[in-house]
Amino acid sequence: MIAVERSVLILLAAGRSERFGDVGSKLDQPFLARPLGMHVAVALEDMPFQERIAIVDGCKLDYGAHGYRVLHNDDPERDMASSVRMGVDCAKALDAQAVVIALADMPRVTAAHIYRLFDAADSPDAVVASSDGVAPRPPALFGRNRFDDVLAIRGDQGARDLIQAGRHVVTNAAELIDVDTRADLAALRDLVHAPEALNRTDSHALRDGGK
Repeated sequence: MIAVERSVLILLAAGRSERFGDVGSKLDQPFLARPLGMHVAVALEDMPFQERIAIVDGCKLDYGAHGYRVLHNDDPERDMASSVRMGVDCAKALDAQAVVIALADMPRVTAAHIYRLFDAADSPDAVVASSDGVAPRPPALFGRNRFDDVLAIRGDQGARDLIQAGRHVVTNAAELIDVDTRADLAALRDLVHAPEALNRTDSHALRDGGK
């Protein structure tokens, strides 16, 4: 059994928002009266992790105010894998039993779901990913015996292969919505009847496919 108290949460918030458009960082965009990128941070802030680490670059959000150690990924060629490696290096230094990797642009993830990942993690070799019943995806948990495998990942495909071979915890697809484009955000706002959905610009983005 892997303890939450001996595990490190790695929140990835250093994406370039290239598919979203020229807005700086999509994580700063309003959603349900809170910045998009702050929802999962707040949802998980009461879980008793050994450490919470936010890997950032470009967004203006104050993760430190919510109990996160903030690390800046200044690599000009940064990708998700480079941010993951930063977080896992910290977890190794802390002698953590596991890491949970979550994405800041998945605002509907809940603490209840993360606890289910821990329930499914039965050894230091564990790899447990989330799933909508179709494909595995983050958030994902990696036991400490997998840290070197994670550190060896280069690019997205290596991560996909690793979580594909692990255990999958199925949850409602709406909980795993990943906001990549303006259309994604507009659709999510409509789904939850967010007040921001009344913004005409968002409605146009949804109709035009985010172009």
